[in-house]
Amino acid sequence: MKSGAKILIEGLQREGVETIFGYPGGVVLPIYDELYNAPIRHILVRHEQAAAHAADGFARASGRVGVCLATSGPGACNLVTGIATAYMDSVPIVALTGQVPTNLLGNDAFQEADISGITMPVTKHSYLVKDARELSRVVREAFYIARTGRPGPVLIDIPKDVSTNQVEDRPLEGPVTLRGYQPTVKGHARQIEKALALLETAERPVIYAGGGIIASEASGELLELAERFMIPVTTTLMGIGCIPCDHPLNLGMLGMHGTEYANFAITESDLLLAVGVRFDDRVTGKVSTFAPHAKIIHIDVDPAEIGKNKPVDVPIVGDARSILQAMLHSAKKGGRENWIEKVRAWKKKHPLRYKEDGKLRPQFIIRELSDLLKGEGIIVSEVGQNQMWTAQWYCFRKPRSWITSGGLGTMGYGFPAAMGAHFARPDETVFDIAGDGSFQMNIQELGTVAANNIPVKVAVLNNMFLGMVRQWQELFYDRRYSYTELPPVDFVKIAAAYGVDGMRVDSPDGVREALRAAIDTDGPFVLDFRIEREENVFPMVPAGAAINEMITGGKE
Repeated sequence: MKSGAKILIEGLQREGVETIFGYPGGVVLPIYDELYNAPIRHILVRHEQAAAHAADGFARASGRVGVCLATSGPGACNLVTGIATAYMDSVPIVALTGQVPTNLLGNDAFQEADISGITMPVTKHSYLVKDARELSRVVREAFYIARTGRPGPVLIDIPKDVSTNQVEDRPLEGPVTLRGYQPTVKGHARQIEKALALLETAERPVIYAGGGIIASEASGELLELAERFMIPVTTTLMGIGCIPCDHPLNLGMLGMHGTEYANFAITESDLLLAVGVRFDDRVTGKVSTFAPHAKIIHIDVDPAEIGKNKPVDVPIVGDARSILQAMLHSAKKGGRENWIEKVRAWKKKHPLRYKEDGKLRPQFIIRELSDLLKGEGIIVSEVGQNQMWTAQWYCFRKPRSWITSGGLGTMGYGFPAAMGAHFARPDETVFDIAGDGSFQMNIQELGTVAANNIPVKVAVLNNMFLGMVRQWQELFYDRRYSYTELPPVDFVKIAAAYGVDGMRVDSPDGVREALRAAIDTDGPFVLDFRIEREENVFPMVPAGAAINEMITGGKE
């Protein structure tokens, strides 16, 4: 006979879980008591939201399922933003929550919240376990659901009496089979043939690659297909890293803050091979003008995404890697010198640029960091201008080297996600590129990195504004900065109060030395870069405009 808590912990061990991010509370004490001597490392965060983001960062950096744990009521509710973040970006996490005893369910007991109901819209599946004998099966199914098909978060809610009850454990053996859940992996052969026929005859094709390439580990196949057919590749924010930044076929990111040449190429293309993408509004701009002359091949493991935002000519449901492998098996070589030359001319005429006038500008900081790390390490970002500058100016050469909240755009995500990334790949240098607004949303995690000596480096691009909102106010609201200016904060002093080293930088001359100091420090480090306050992210596609109608900020 075993307690439900012991069954839970043993189930996690069978799934290969080595690290959990969590915060204890009354109804999860039985689980924490089992964790006390378990061979699973528990990282005590300072806020439950950070636990969910850390599990998310762990999953993105490793490709494995991340795990977080919180108590009932407010603890569980504090996970919701992190769960929604993972759901929007198709990240596999399992969130464990405590719940009041089963005899109190529905009675508005102390710290009761219907967390399985609350999270139903932002999880692949939610479990409320009412019998300890179900725990082994539920854990096995939860991990299977989280990592298969289109990955995503799964919640397991465990009442306190289920954790303490003594029952006989019968672990589920053999493969998991769930009626009604059978993700398609292998693409339809006839559809693949149609796609290849279009690829072989297209004159101006573009590959539009997204986070599905990273999730399915299909970067190698994507690059081989692009090189064989000589097709330029543009990526979404989530797809960055699936093709090396300096590859001649790489157009960089497309969309609202994408490169001019990527947006021009999409607009003039006659064929769009969209892989692992969902035609998000930040990518397409005005949908009717997105790739207006192109036939569209859409490959995605989630059939609900195909045709949802943009009609397609050849839909292929299945795993991106499997389908690209099948395409490569039959694909012939192709050359499109005129198209490639036109794209190359756009890249030369319309490069990313910023003013180099001796002032401390964020693009320079990111370029210096990119040069120092030479494509190694893991770069995490917060959300806003810092995120877009990093996506534009850091040279990513590998998949899973770029971690950011794309779909939900969650401020406060980056710092705890960087902690999770460290535990996924402890030998890598991990940098969180932050805005001063986002960093303050989960700044209490300085306590977590200090207590555990987690060597995450934070580069705060400090402009004393909610930068991206201020940029919109400048461009579209006549510079009426309504509640977007932030009071000055000395982040170095705050870091020191937690026992974390830091450095303030006010001019370009000190950037490289400060970045080296952070990299060479064994533990965590905070860099406070006082950047030009009203620097903007360009190019920028205004809301509702076509993606080739960009504000470029002028020629610098």
